[in-house]
Amino acid sequence: MAMKMMNQMCRLALLLHVLVRTAEAFAGIKAGGGRREVAGVQPLSTISIQKVTLALDDSASIKASPILLGLQNEDIEWATIEIHSPNPSIGDWVGVFSPAKFNSSSCPLEGDNNSRDEPPLICASPIKYQFANYSNAKYTANGKTTLRFQLINQRSDFSFALFTGGLENPKLIAVSNAISFRNPKLPLYPRLSLGKSWNEMAVTWTSGYSIDEAVPFVEWGPDGGHQILSRSPAETLTFSRSDMCGSPARTFGWRHPGYIHTSFLKELWPNKMYTYKLGHQFSNGSYVWSKLYSFHASPSTGQDSEQRVVIFGDMGKAERDGSNEYNNYQPGSLNTTDQLVKDLDNIDIVFHIGDITYANGYLSQWDQFTSQVQPITSRIPYMIASGNHERDWPNTGSFYDTMDSGGECGVLAETMFYVPAKTRSKFWYSTDFGMFHFCIADTEHDWREGTEQYKFIENCLSSVDRQKQPWLIFAAHRVLGYSSDFWYAKEGTFAEPMGRESLEHLWQKYRVDIAFYGHVHNYERTCPIYQSQCVNDEESHYAGTMNGTIHIVVGGGGSHLSNFSSVETAWSLYKDYDYGFGKLTAFNHSFLLFEYKKSSDGRVYDSFTITREYKDVLSCVHDSCSPTTLAT
Repeated sequence: MAMKMMNQMCRLALLLHVLVRTAEAFAGIKAGGGRREVAGVQPLSTISIQKVTLALDDSASIKASPILLGLQNEDIEWATIEIHSPNPSIGDWVGVFSPAKFNSSSCPLEGDNNSRDEPPLICASPIKYQFANYSNAKYTANGKTTLRFQLINQRSDFSFALFTGGLENPKLIAVSNAISFRNPKLPLYPRLSLGKSWNEMAVTWTSGYSIDEAVPFVEWGPDGGHQILSRSPAETLTFSRSDMCGSPARTFGWRHPGYIHTSFLKELWPNKMYTYKLGHQFSNGSYVWSKLYSFHASPSTGQDSEQRVVIFGDMGKAERDGSNEYNNYQPGSLNTTDQLVKDLDNIDIVFHIGDITYANGYLSQWDQFTSQVQPITSRIPYMIASGNHERDWPNTGSFYDTMDSGGECGVLAETMFYVPAKTRSKFWYSTDFGMFHFCIADTEHDWREGTEQYKFIENCLSSVDRQKQPWLIFAAHRVLGYSSDFWYAKEGTFAEPMGRESLEHLWQKYRVDIAFYGHVHNYERTCPIYQSQCVNDEESHYAGTMNGTIHIVVGGGGSHLSNFSSVETAWSLYKDYDYGFGKLTAFNHSFLLFEYKKSSDGRVYDSFTITREYKDVLSCVHDSCSPTTLAT
C-alpha cells in the first residue's frame, strides 16, 4: 500500500509539471456540468491543468492495456482504459499523455517574451482527453467504466491520468501504467507532393531516427515486371523548442516532432504506376522498412488526358474515438477526409489551401493530422498553402500581426510538408499538372505591388503557355477576391483589404480562369467578375472569350462554419453554409468542369463548365491587352 502511494506521489510530482494555459480558453465556451461545447477554440486549450491539485486516492485506479501496441507494425491501435473511482462525478475525465513520464527538464528555463502565461512555466499538454462517462452513463453511480482510445505511433510511450473537477478545476486522482508501440521510431505517414518539375515526385515522412542513427531513403520502381528498384536518398530536418516563436508552441504545447525526411523520385514516366517504401539503414547494415505504397506519376506538361483536381481549405483534424468530444472545432474534417478516401480512384491531386491542422501551437496535433490524411497523401500529391493558423505571429515577418499560429510561425507547415517554393519560409510557388498551371500565393506575406511576392505572382501568371496549359488557376488562403462573409461585409470590403486592389488587374491581364480561397468557412461562387461587376450573364456554362475570373471560396473543409452577411451581392451566384470541397476535371484542352461536393454525402450541389478554344484566350477584353501595339 505504501509503495503504491509512493509511486503515485512520484507520478504526481512529474505530472504537476504538466500545465496548460487557459488565458484565452474560455472564449466561445458554453459550460454544461462536466461537458463543454466549444466553437473556434483548440480543444486542448480548454484544459486548466495549471490549477491541478492533489486528490490521490489509494482506492482509485486507472489501468491501460495492452502494454505493447503495433505487434504487426500497425501505426494505429486501440487502447482500453479501465477506471475505478470511489467518488465519481460528471466532471471526471481522462487525459492522454505522451511521453508517459514528464520532468522539469522538459520545461523552458527562461520566460518567453511572447508568452501570455503566468509562472510556473508550462511543460506539456495532454494530447487528447475523454470524459469518464463518455461511454457509460452509469459511471457516476458506480464509479466503474471502460474507455477506448485510438492511439497513433508518435515516437514515444503513453500514460493516462484520471482527473475530477472538470476541465477548469482538475484534481488528479490516479495515473496509469505506461504503454507503447513495439517500435515507436518506425517511418510513417508518407506525404507525396509535386517536385520542381512535372516528372518528379517528392516523398516526405516522419520517423524517430536521426541521421546519426540510420540513413533514410526511398526504395521505388515501376509497378509490375522485374525492373531493378532504385534507391533515392532523403534529406532530414527537425527543429527544437527554441525555433518556436511563442506560447503554447514553445511552452506547454511543445512536443518533439521527430525527424522529417524528404526524398525526390526523378525522371518518372507520365501516368505510370510506381511502388515505393520508406527505409532506414543502420550502421550494422540492417534495415527498418515501412509498408509498401503506390502512386501514379503526374501527366506531362500539356498532356491531353482527363485530369482531376480537388481543392479546399481549413480542414483540421478530429478524433475518431470521441476524444475532445465536447468541442466543435473541426466537426467536418473526418467527413471530408473520408469522402476523399472513398473517391480516391477519381482524384489525381489535392490542394489544401491553408489552415491545415489547426494545431495552434499544440505540436502533437501535426502527427495526428498526417495520420488522418495518410490514405490520401500516400497515394496522390497533397499540396498545401500557408494559412494564418500556420504562420501568423507578431514580429516574425508575417503580414498580419496576430497570434493565430500559436507560436508555430510557419515552422511546422514548412517542415512537415514539401512544396516547390524557392525557399520554405516564403511559401508561394507555381506548379504544373498536365493541362493545369497553378499559382499558389501566400497571403500571410505581403502581396502588394512592388513586393517580392507580387513579382512572383505576375511572373507565374505571365509565364504559362496557354496553348499547352489552357487552365490557369490562382489560389490563396485568405480571400483576395470576393466573399460575402459576415466580417468582410461588416468591414465593407467583401475581401481582404488591398487584395483586389493589388491583384485584380493581373488576374484580368493574364486571364485567370478561377481563383480559389479558404479562410472563410463556407462555400461561395461568383460570376465571372471584374472590378465588382459581372461580365457574363451565364450561371452554369461559360463559352468563348474569357472575360473575367470566377472566384470561389472553398473554406468548408472541416472547421467551424462562417456566417454569411445579410447583404445580397449581385455577383454571388451560389452560397452554402456547410462542409464541402471543390473538384476540377479537365477533360481536354477546351472543356473544364467544376463541381462543389458536400462532405456529408459526396454529392454535387453546384457546378459549372467552361468551354474555350485557344483563340478565345487571346481575345482582348476589359483591360486585358495593352492599349497600343508597337509595330516592329
